[in-house]
Amino acid sequence: MKCVLRNRKGLSTVVTTLIILVVSVLLATVVTFYAINVTTTRVQEESLQIFKQHIWHNGTSYAEAGFLLINTGGRDVVIDKISVRGQECAWTTVCYNKTTDAISPDLTYLDPNSNGTLLGKSITLGSTTYTLVQASDDLILKSGWSMIVYITNPDSISVNDIGVTIGFTVFTANAQYYKETNVGASI
Repeated sequence: MKCVLRNRKGLSTVVTTLIILVVSVLLATVVTFYAINVTTTRVQEESLQIFKQHIWHNGTSYAEAGFLLINTGGRDVVIDKISVRGQECAWTTVCYNKTTDAISPDLTYLDPNSNGTLLGKSITLGSTTYTLVQASDDLILKSGWSMIVYITNPDSISVNDIGVTIGFTVFTANAQYYKETNVGASI
């Protein structure tokens, strides 16, 4: 027992090695957390919220989808495509209106024009009237803005789908935003 207590070099080498290891691991952890904190707080993230989603069918041959899209993230977003039930909607079937207004009332079914589109149609929500314009390419939604979106005759929606839950997806360069809703009758 006396030999172990006299040999102070062995104990001191082990303790020194442990201290060096612990300090280096702690230092690496602190540097890693600092780097993560710097990169995540300085990068503004994309975030879209989908509200007031509806899909209607008139009982004969016309279907319509509508929803409110709000950009709650810190950066502007480019909407690449919109799909209903997994089928991409052509931009010629998409009508929209961008606004900075806070929209509380629910969206309603709009009777289509004689050519089956909603181009130029207006929707009154509360005391404000919004006129829809037709999309021709990817849609840009600024941070903090809202977009009212209507789609005419989304693919594969028939009268037999009334009461069925159907999903639709909004695609951006960085993410996909998915929501489901029941198909309702327009009348």
